[in-house]
Amino acid sequence: MDIPHAVSIFIDEDMLTVELDDGRTVSVPIAWYPRLLHASKEEQANWRLIGKGHGIHWENVDEDISVESILTGRQSGESQASLKNGLKIEKNEKQKII
Repeated sequence: MDIPHAVSIFIDEDMLTVELDDGRTVSVPIAWYPRLLHASKEEQANWRLIGKGHGIHWENVDEDISVESILTGRQSGESQASLKNGLKIEKNEKQKII
């Protein structure tokens, strides 16, 4: 399967929208990716393309999403325990900065 590359993304309160280099725009529920759902607007906006556009990376929330997973409807496979632990660590790190 020839996977298109992401060229841009947009996140609102409900959806993650990805523009692809083949002209398509694909939207999926942000709830599929709990780390993004729980992230601040600033953290959501701090993304970069990885793998020449085959994926998207959010440094501040330690989230990577591939274009292929978006196109195939694959949600985050992260367990609730892992998510809670990750959110707790991120909260503690933010408090150290303040």
